Amino acid sequence: MNLLANIIVGLVALLHIGFLILEMFLWDHPYGRKTFKMTAEYSRASASLAANQGLYNGFLAAGLVWGLFTGDFAIKVFFLSCVLVAGIYGGFTAKRSILYLQALPGLIGLIFLYLAR
Repeated sequence: MNLLANIIVGLVALLHIGFLILEMFLWDHPYGRKTFKMTAEYSRASASLAANQGLYNGFLAAGLVWGLFTGDFAIKVFFLSCVLVAGIYGGFTAKRSILYLQALPGLIGLIFLYLAR
């Protein structure tokens, strides 16, 4: 069960690395505009905000990877909790799909961590 929990934590970290790439590097490119359904004008105007958001997603990924390398339960719980809270907030304030793409994986990771304990 511990292995499965760590796999889920790793997958959540990979998701956040993907978010970092999309928001920091692809936001103002055709792929980013298509992914987020934006006009070129909007993506250009909001690129610095998206890059900042991407940086935060990178910090979440780094924390989860840190937890995996150290094996520290508390570190994994802290960063998965941050993922969950950020996903809930984003789901209610920005886009409902964030609940499923960010909050749900964080919640599943937390559940499996506690089951593996």
